This record gives sequence, C-alpha cells and structure tokens, in this order.
Amino acid sequence: MKRIIVIILFSLTLCGFAQQKEFNGDPDRAFEVAREMAFNKKRKQAQDSLLLILTKYPNYHDIRSFLASTYSWDGAYDKARKEFSYILKQSPKRLDTWEAAIKNELWSESAFRALEMAKNALKHFPNNPDVLYLKASAEDASGNKQEALATINNSLLNHPNHKKTSAYKASLINDLSLNAIGVQGSIDIYSGVFDPMQYYLLKYVRQTKYGSIHAKLNVNRRFASTGAQFEIDAYPRIASGLYAYVNFGISNTFLFPDIRYGAELHKSLPLSFEASFGFRALKYSSTTIIYTGSIGWYTGNDYWSFRTYVTPGEPKASKSGTLTFRKYRSDADNYLSIDAGMGFSPDIYRFDFGGNEETIINLNSLKFNIGYYFTSKNNKNSWGVQSGVSHQEISFDPGNYFWIYSLGLSWEIKFR
Repeated sequence: MKRIIVIILFSLTLCGFAQQKEFNGDPDRAFEVAREMAFNKKRKQAQDSLLLILTKYPNYHDIRSFLASTYSWDGAYDKARKEFSYILKQSPKRLDTWEAAIKNELWSESAFRALEMAKNALKHFPNNPDVLYLKASAEDASGNKQEALATINNSLLNHPNHKKTSAYKASLINDLSLNAIGVQGSIDIYSGVFDPMQYYLLKYVRQTKYGSIHAKLNVNRRFASTGAQFEIDAYPRIASGLYAYVNFGISNTFLFPDIRYGAELHKSLPLSFEASFGFRALKYSSTTIIYTGSIGWYTGNDYWSFRTYVTPGEPKASKSGTLTFRKYRSDADNYLSIDAGMGFSPDIYRFDFGGNEETIINLNSLKFNIGYYFTSKNNKNSWGVQSGVSHQEISFDPGNYFWIYSLGLSWEIKFR
C-alpha cells in the first residue's frame, strides 16, 4: 500500500512538471521521481520529465545518460545515439556512458559502429575489461570471431579473474570449434518377447560456412546379429531463416534399410515459430516413403515442438506424432528434454520389414522419453543421458503388446 501511495505521488509530481514550459524545482529530486516512474511502467512520463529538467540543466549528464538509456530500452536507438553523443563530446571520461552507448549500437545491430565506438572508448580507458568485452562483442557481431577471441585473450592477460570475460572466451572457443567427434550407446529391454537390443553410434561433425555435415556409423546388435550402416547428414543454409536437412545412408545387413535417403526444409516464422516439411525413404524388399513435418515454438528458455510422420498404405495411411518439450539452461547444449508420442514410424530401425511393411507401419504404439544434456565448463565436452518407456503392439501377434525400456548415454568433444 505504501509503495502504491508513493507511485501516485510520483505521478502527481510529474503531472506538475509536464504542465511547466520551463523547469522549476529541485533537479535531483525530480530525477529521482523520473527514475522511479521509468522502472514502474511509466516510461513516457519519465522521459517527458527528464527532457523538461534538461531545458534548464542541459549538462546534467546523469539525467541525459539515463534518458538515452530509456530510449535504447524502447528501441529508439537513433534518439539514444544523439543523447549519448552529446554527453561524450563534452565529457569523454564517463565510462558508464561509453558502455551504454556501445550497447545501444549492438542492440541496434550496428556492429561496425559499436566497434569504432569501443576503440574510441579504449583511448580514454586503456585495457578496461568491460570495454574490451564490448569490443569483442562487436567483433563477434560483425562476423570476426577470431578477432573477438584475440581481444578476449588480451583482456585476460591483465584481468585473469574477470568472470564475464572468461565465460565469453569459453563461448567463442566453442563457436570456433568446427570439428566434433561423438559416441552414443543405448539399450532396449523388452518384456519377454525379444532379447535386449543394443544400438551404437560413432559420428564426426564438421561445421562449414554452408552448414554442418555429419558422417555417422550406426552399429546395432539385434536378433542375435550385428550389422552396420553408414550415413551422411547435411544441414545446408539456403537463406536467412531457411535451411535444409539432407540424408543418405547405405547398409548390407537386414538390420537396416539397404538404402535410406530423405530431405526436409526448415523455415523460421514470425512470433518465434518455425516449421518444416520433408520426407524419408527406406528401401528394404520394397521402398517405403514417409512424409514428415513439424511445428516448433520458442518462448523464453522453453521450446515446444510437434512432429508427425505419415506413411501412405492400404487400407489407410499410418500416422504417428511426437510432442517434445525442452527447457534450456545456459545455451543450446544444456537442456532438459521430455517427449511423448503415439503411433509407429518405420523411420525407427527396430524391425526387418521383410516385405511386410503395410502391416508393421500400422502398429499401435505409445512412448515417453526424458533426457538431460549438459556440457563441461569450457563447453568442449557434451554429455547426455536418455531414458524412456514404450508400449508397442507386437508385429507377429496383433492386438497384444510388449513394453520396451530404454537407456542411453552420449558424449561429444569439440575441437578446432
């Protein structure tokens, strides 16, 4: 209640200021009132008050700097730039103003202007770690990650305990690590129908300016047999907000399709949505075509996605769908994943179809999986733990079901 009364009094005070053509009063008290209003969703009233104070005290730089910051928060970057420039021409030794002005350029996606401003700031504050951090951010934003890393390394020579800079170095090294090797192993335990089935993956990933390329070796131990499959995945960038997925795999064992291939387009949409559409083709004794699509939504640190598979067949098409939720932590490599789905898709390598594709793709199935993924402090190493349970119809005994309990582990290391 007391806070509400104070805010009402602030509002009445500001109304009095707004009716004045020239400011008359205590500028310090008026500045305090304006700050409170700015932080209590009264941004426009606060800005009007600050401008009024500046009519009488144009060189009250704390006020002008705060006004510029409010413009920057509102996305009025040109207005903010004008006010910051006014201050820095008269008082170039204001470190806080330099930092706010550089951030304004970064937020406005004017990376090269931010870089020039950071260089000028360093003339007044040589080797300042916060300014060097912003300089590296500008170099990074302008596409020069190597230069950004050099700036960060130089800063850490003089300020080895600057936590923000150390964390940024780890992030840059991670971004510049264009190669990765990963291994994965998992096991499916069936409720009295099959022996446990083992799945292994060895992969090499290379980041290129056109997108990433993944070379994979899949090894499965199932039905008392062991077989391997070689695959290539590529994620070419086509345009801003548009990329593709292309896949080709080959095998000479019944545990995998003889040949598999597929393609999918992914497009970013307004309001933090994304969508995709494509197909997968699996060649056993005959070729099965599966159509797939997804819709995803990012909201804060959360990500929701729904993917469906549709396999044409007689007497009707087979459909399956999976809803996925991810809770991200520090970055895209650290998150909790939960997914639940229903329906069977032959894109999962559990069975040799043996010419019986139409029967198998119409199997009923329910699944629930959970995974946790995390990285080392320097982001070079990534680990994952996955577990799940499925309730699936038996292909050779329709109408009856078995349980599948799954557990998996994964590890990946990045290097330059």
